[in-house]
Amino acid sequence: MFIRRFYDDRLAQASYLIGCQQTGEAIVIDPNRQVDQYREVAKKEGLRITRVTETHIHADFVSGTRELAAATGAQILLSGDGGADWQYRFPASDKVELLHDGDVITLGGVQLDVMHTPGHTPEHLSFVVTDMARSPEPIGLVSGDFVFVGDVGRPDLLEKVAGAANTQEAGAAALFGSLQKLAPYPDYMQVWPGHGAGSACGKALGALPASTLGYERRTNWAFKTKDQAVFIASVLDGQPAPPSYFAEMKRVNRDGPAVIGKVALPPALTALELPNALRDGIVLDLRPAARFTEAHIPATLNIPMGGAFTKWAGWLLKYDRDLYLIADNSDVVLTAVQALAAIGIDRVRGSFDTAVITPDTARRGAVGRMADAAGMHAGGRVIMDVRENNEWAAGHLPFAEHHVLGTLAASVEGLDRNTPIALHCQGGSRSAIGASLLGQLGFTDVVNLVDGWGAVGG
Repeated sequence: MFIRRFYDDRLAQASYLIGCQQTGEAIVIDPNRQVDQYREVAKKEGLRITRVTETHIHADFVSGTRELAAATGAQILLSGDGGADWQYRFPASDKVELLHDGDVITLGGVQLDVMHTPGHTPEHLSFVVTDMARSPEPIGLVSGDFVFVGDVGRPDLLEKVAGAANTQEAGAAALFGSLQKLAPYPDYMQVWPGHGAGSACGKALGALPASTLGYERRTNWAFKTKDQAVFIASVLDGQPAPPSYFAEMKRVNRDGPAVIGKVALPPALTALELPNALRDGIVLDLRPAARFTEAHIPATLNIPMGGAFTKWAGWLLKYDRDLYLIADNSDVVLTAVQALAAIGIDRVRGSFDTAVITPDTARRGAVGRMADAAGMHAGGRVIMDVRENNEWAAGHLPFAEHHVLGTLAASVEGLDRNTPIALHCQGGSRSAIGASLLGQLGFTDVVNLVDGWGAVGG
């Protein structure tokens, strides 16, 4: 048996290629849109990708199932369990084969037993993997968003992002029941989850790439909680706010994502085209926050090209607006375009070199320190804390207003654009993004407190 884990750090998302080295057959589980990575490894290992599947209808990235099937001719396998309220709607031309609890997928000497594990979503499947050439005992569980290292999948997304009213408690109860299905399996069975630390699909995901069922039974709070009512209350408490783009992802992945082919560089544009880009779309500056603060084009949004790029792009960009990028070079542009495509933001119409930022066109951002926040507030400046709800609840400035970064644009919609504002987060990075967002929205007097709550509150 051959298995390879693929991991997208920006999405904290894992996918798996599993194959039989004797027959050359292989399956990919939970692919993302970067399908060449699976094809390249399969070719190197002498495998043919004959089937492609996914554990559930994803909310945090665009599924690459249709993309990979189009590139390889693989048969698409999708969950047919979970009831009629939330089912896949892929085009009939895809000739999808539906999977149900108890089905078996055979790849030569490798066997995948299909287990319906609802809770995170009603249709969620997990796959028990057995290398029959070595033993009839299972080696691992591809658990998707059912079991993570140290946590389980949140059951509230269907209600919060897909509008399925009154489903989170029922989902939590179903998740408790799914955990009981693992009771017959041995402690040594490995657990291969669909996400790692940093994903919004749970609240306390561990950073380890894999675990064992026995270790999770000993250390994972969900396995140690034996009372269903306590479990339901615990799993729903303290979940982070789901990014706004999750609703779009659920719809896209339910109906079948568009097949886009290889992601290419957008056209390189000149400074003469910048005014039209600012007027007609969103201009996104990919440079680090410090450089953006030093000099930037007014009304541009700054989301640095780093580990949190995809998350904040999903929160703050618009699917119905054209997008233009400012970056140091084409490599950064291509990385950004690929990251944006991973969450379905495909309307990147062009890019500008940083040479468009000149002394004649640039503005400098204003920065301050948390030590000065009280004085700023006394002088009439509104202090906004853009951290998450749990961070705010753990401690905050008594005179600050709470405006979570992901929903900042909506929360300041009615505020006069000349209002003096100072933003802070934990360490200055999120508030820097927020300051650029307010500038894009037309606010004229915004200060970023660069040291953040960490400088005063721990």
